[in-house]
Formats: sequence, structure tokens, C-alpha cells
Amino acid sequence: MAKTATTSSYSITMRLHTPPDHGIVGEAATAIAAAGGVVTGIDVVESSPTRLRLDVTCSAADGEHALQLQDAVGALAGVEVHKVSDRTFLLHLGGKIEVASKVPLKTRDDLSMAYTPGVGRVCMAIAENPDDVSRLTIKGNSVAVVTDGSAVLGLGNIGPGAALPVMEGKAALFKRFANIDAWPICLDTQDTDEIVRAVELIAPGFGGINLEDIAAPRCFEIEQRLRERLDIPVFHDDQHGTAIVVVAALTNALRVVDKQLTEARVVVSGAGAAGTAIVTLLLAAGVTDVVVYDRVGCLVPGLEGLGPAQQQLAEITNPRRVTGGLHDAVRDADVFVGVSAPGILDPEWIKDMAARSIVFALANPDPEVDPVEAAKYAEVVASGRSDYPNQINNVLAFPGVFRGLLDARATEITVEMLLRAARAIADVVRDDELNPSFIIPSVFHPDVPGAVAAAVRGH
Repeated sequence: MAKTATTSSYSITMRLHTPPDHGIVGEAATAIAAAGGVVTGIDVVESSPTRLRLDVTCSAADGEHALQLQDAVGALAGVEVHKVSDRTFLLHLGGKIEVASKVPLKTRDDLSMAYTPGVGRVCMAIAENPDDVSRLTIKGNSVAVVTDGSAVLGLGNIGPGAALPVMEGKAALFKRFANIDAWPICLDTQDTDEIVRAVELIAPGFGGINLEDIAAPRCFEIEQRLRERLDIPVFHDDQHGTAIVVVAALTNALRVVDKQLTEARVVVSGAGAAGTAIVTLLLAAGVTDVVVYDRVGCLVPGLEGLGPAQQQLAEITNPRRVTGGLHDAVRDADVFVGVSAPGILDPEWIKDMAARSIVFALANPDPEVDPVEAAKYAEVVASGRSDYPNQINNVLAFPGVFRGLLDARATEITVEMLLRAARAIADVVRDDELNPSFIIPSVFHPDVPGAVAAAVRGH
């Protein structure tokens, strides 16, 4: 069966050798479309009396589908699929970031100021006045993106080397959206004490620490200990970045359905890093009725099998003491927020939620419920995917958050800063733009980073 849910992350370019008949271009495009692919470009590389060379670029649904598209084109009479390039892997060749000098280094005069002997004067100035390090070095605009590779995207514990492409991507996003110089730091240890000590040792060179893709519950202790020991802000994006954007989106979604944050019944599926941070920020924002569901069921005090972090969540949530499975949790709820696992929310259960319900299915790449199916019953649906409306994406938060922290020379980040950042993101969506399919701005909206940075600074 042909697949139609194509994605640019499975984009390929096929180099074709064909007979000298330009009509083959249309035949190749037709064959790809018939196999469920989407043609995004066709270029004639060489045309001669004896042969055509074509580069055909198309999007597939996944790796298997990409092979099907190759087979479909290769089955055309006289067509040879000479070479296939995966465009995503090509983009990553050699890495995605680099270091560039901000000053000219063309003459001896340049070198004498940027390096020896002139740099010695700057070193001594910092030694005499340590506070000048942020003004006279890259520290004032730099963030360390630190991981141990234990919880990378939805891929699990794949290690520090395999995590590096994600950390590079994060660094590129810092630069693109907030002009911050970020550095991937992939640690070859998953020992809490070693991670904390390693970050302590490198902290003097950075203005902030962004913890990334570190598994729960270890990430909670690492963040807490670093916040206590360092004089620069420590931010775990999987926790707080996600929480900021969820609260921003929920603020606007509740406006759409004409409900109040303080009166909404919210179910959060997933008691890991993201779920814990979302619950904490929702409570700080004024939500009073939150039920947390995890593998062991709805969290209530004393439930068998709870870890320390889950027990703490149970103590501050579920005032109605709801028990049982996810279906029990969502019954009569106004809001479902999923940061857990694919396919665990039956679309039919949404009918048992309160009228004009809201569903945020954020598991990636496969959400807790198909957004199309969820939209049959919920009034507002959001996901973590870019191919559906209302994408909940941390890129809306972390660049602006760190821009504000660095500009303010902040030494810590507070819950009040997180709430102000969420409000700033929500406010970017104007009243005349707000509707069930548009509750959150695009990650490319030019006003978002500046608005978040100003909110974090407090003005």
C-alpha cells in the first residue's frame, strides 16, 4: 500500500541514468507519486545524444518507504538508479556547527592584540577584577549544552557519541534564534557525582548550563546540586523548556474553549522529567486539580511501586484521589497532556472527557493518540510534530530564556521567570489570530525570542 505521510527527514536524491528522452522526467515523477512519495525537485544534470543524467529529490514516510520509491523508479524501462543520497545524512556530514573568529587576524598587529602579548593585559585585568570575565570574554554569551546520552529524544540510552548530533542541533538553534554561542558537552559517564563534578569544573567558561537528554530521576538530583553549587543559571530544557511551552499553549487553548486555568481539571500522562516539570509549573500557574498517570496507574499517596520522585508528585496532586488506569484519569477531565508513550490514549476515551476538551499528545515521534483521530472529539489538539497544527516545541522557550538570563547576568532561574516566559509566548498570538488550530506561535515567529528574553529579565 502506498504511503502518503511523507516527511523531509526521509528525503532522498536519486541519481538516474536514462535514455535521451526528456519524457522520462514525467514518468519518474508519476512513478514516485503512485508509490506515495512527494517529488520536491528534478534537475537535469547532463543531457547528451546518448544519455540523460537526472537528480530526482523526493520525500518518503520512512526508510522502508524510501526503498519502495527507489524500486518504483528503477522499474521504469531503461532507467538505472545509479546512486541514492540521504539528504539528512548529507546535512550532518562534518557536523552542523563551527567556531569562527569575531576579530580580524590578518596582520602581526592583529595577533599582538588578539593573542600574545596583548591578551596578557586582559588576563591580568580579569585576575584583578573577576567580574570582568563576562564582559571581556565569550563567557557572557556562552552556554554549555550538557548530556550523558541517557535519554536522547525518544531513542533512549544511546550514549554520548550518538547524542552529539542532537547537542550540535541544540547549539545551532541557540545561535539561530538568540545569537548565543552554545557548545555541545557530551560526557562519557552516567554517574551522578561525576556529572555534577564535570559540570562544576567547566562552569567558569560559561554563562549558563543547559542540561539535555539526561534520564530521570538522575536529572533531578543533578540539576538541584548544580543550582546549589554554581553562580550561573542551570536549566534542564527537557523539564522546564517543555513546561514553559505547555503552559503557554494551554493558556491560549483555554481561552479558545472559554475555561479558566484555575478551574480546569488536568491529566498529565508521564511522571518523568517533562511530566514532573509540567505539573510543577501548572500548579504554580494556579491549576488546582491535576491527576498524574504513569505506568503504575494514577498517582496517589501510598500507591505501591512509586519511586521517590513519583511519591512527591502524588503528595501534591490528585485532590479527588482518582485511581485506576488512564481511562479513569481522563473521565470528565478538561485537559490531557501526554509526555509518555505512543498510542496509549484511545480516541474513544476523549468522548468521556468534559465538553470542549483539550488534548496535548506530545510523545515524539509517535504521539499518545493520533491527532487526526483526537480532533474528532476534542476541540483543541496539539502535538510535538511539525506536520500537524499547534506544535509544542521547546525552541519557543530556551533561546529566549537564556538570552534574558545572559543579558541580565543572572545567577539563577526562578519559577517566576518560567511563568513570565510562558505568558510572553502566549501573548505573541493576537486575539484575532487565536483559534483551535492556532494556539501557539511558530518557532520562526520573529517576536518570540525577544519577548521571552524581556520577560525573563523582568522588563
